[in-house]
Amino acid sequence: MVIGGRTDAGRALLTPRGELVRGCAQVLAAKLAELPTDTARVDVDMSGVYFMDTGGLEFLEVLRDHGRRRSVPVTATRWNGQPRRVLELAGLDTTDPLRPAQEPEARLLLLQEEVEQLRRAIASRPVIDQARGILMATYGCTSDEAWHILREASQLSNTKLRSVAESLTASAAAEATPPPEDVRAALSRALARRSLR
Repeated sequence: MVIGGRTDAGRALLTPRGELVRGCAQVLAAKLAELPTDTARVDVDMSGVYFMDTGGLEFLEVLRDHGRRRSVPVTATRWNGQPRRVLELAGLDTTDPLRPAQEPEARLLLLQEEVEQLRRAIASRPVIDQARGILMATYGCTSDEAWHILREASQLSNTKLRSVAESLTASAAAEATPPPEDVRAALSRALARRSLR
């Protein structure tokens, strides 16, 4: 591996090229030791690295230690190909594996939001499947076509997909409550588009 680079206005840009394997961390440590003492930031452009083994993790640790010891921000960005895949497999951020991990509280909030979204999706599923069945039986369309009709009607009427499905199933019930006018019109337009294809 060869590490090129330049320093400009207190910022060092390093550009490693080649394979990131055992021994490259020492090459990096030597390059970092050569940086001017007033370097306020180190950015490493990894786009020239086309292969990485576990030596890449040691390389990252050298960068991280340099940032801690000098109290300067350090980034390692523009990963691609096989090295990016190694980062994914290691569970690291593929945009910048040196970025500080999220605070546990922030991560917990994101996970709670995701769980709530999944719960809503699971609760919506039966009524959406019923509406698809109604469209399939009434108009002789496939399951995928019924899905697209519901989705298009939702978009055309600016109504949640679940609400469109609920309106459609309510209109097919014994009491036959018709959907609101905007949903009815959107369903008609979506069905008309399907017949034109």
